[in-house]
Amino acid sequence: MTEAPLYSSSAPVVKTGGTVQPDLGRDLLRAEVDEGIEGLRRLVLHVVASATRQPSSGDLVEYLDGSVFDYGRAIEVSLGPAGNEKIVFKGTVSAIEVSFEQGDVPHVTVLAEDELMGLRMTQTSATYIQVSDADLAAAIASRHGLTPDVRVDGPTYDVVQQFNQSDLDFLRCRARLLAAEVWAWDGTLHVCSRANRPGTMLTLTQGNELLSVSVRGDLAHQAASVRVSGFDARQRDTIDETAPASAIQAEVTGGRTGPQVLAQAISSLRAHRVTKVPLVKAEAQAFATAEMLRRARRFVTVHGVTAGSPEMVVGSRLTLDRVGKPFNGDGYYATRVRHAYDLHLGHRTYFDAERPTVNAS
Repeated sequence: MTEAPLYSSSAPVVKTGGTVQPDLGRDLLRAEVDEGIEGLRRLVLHVVASATRQPSSGDLVEYLDGSVFDYGRAIEVSLGPAGNEKIVFKGTVSAIEVSFEQGDVPHVTVLAEDELMGLRMTQTSATYIQVSDADLAAAIASRHGLTPDVRVDGPTYDVVQQFNQSDLDFLRCRARLLAAEVWAWDGTLHVCSRANRPGTMLTLTQGNELLSVSVRGDLAHQAASVRVSGFDARQRDTIDETAPASAIQAEVTGGRTGPQVLAQAISSLRAHRVTKVPLVKAEAQAFATAEMLRRARRFVTVHGVTAGSPEMVVGSRLTLDRVGKPFNGDGYYATRVRHAYDLHLGHRTYFDAERPTVNAS
């Protein structure tokens, strides 16, 4: 039998207010850290909270007096082998819950969110004139005291309106139009194209660190091209722009793309996007390219579980081994990562990933 990595059962190290909380190593039942490509990293901690060890406290439940957990307090979680832990969460406590059940000790649940919490909770209506998406991201970052890191190409718009939208939802919508990704870390708001997002590189072997995995190549949403149309009122002319299948080639490391397989297996079907109406040609071309990338990237999708990979983050570049000839190899991109720890399984990492190609037969 293949042995799991020794660190798979290592308990998380939790800091609150910058101080390590050693008692949580004893009392922690479960921890989960979850993040996707649209940002907002979330943390959930479940803690045994019996106060019988501290009868002088005058309460039946620990961890509710504000000494360890309190609203607005900074919290940090690290996972990995002792002496080589990786920080998997930094954020602020946003919710505290206590649960009682007959015959069991009380449990306290603590929820926290990263720096995007402020954007999520800020509802805004605004009109922006002659701005790019980089300008919009910089404005939102400034509103929340964050440093903007914007590395994405896009047109300049005559008018952009934010109508009764949270700053996070608005930023996510803008990022989707350009196939960009959003995240925050250490006081910086990042809005970057996939090529500009840093990430670790991991090789995962089925039957070793890769405990379970399902890999699917699916033609359902593939297209030979994506067309976006609109009307330019200033020029009094129609807008009709197309992004070809070659838009994905910069991300291809080998094999056959979804559009190539589609053409061989069925037909060179084309898509027409009508849910967003561009006002100038540059907008139409940007929207068409983003939609083409979104479809092509998800030709092959992966759902997997490892025996604890603390170094895995959204944006990690993955190589999968022993998952079948069409799907073996590199070129996978992690789009969602959830680190979980409990007393039964230890540390497990659940992830989603995607790749635009299958290997040639």
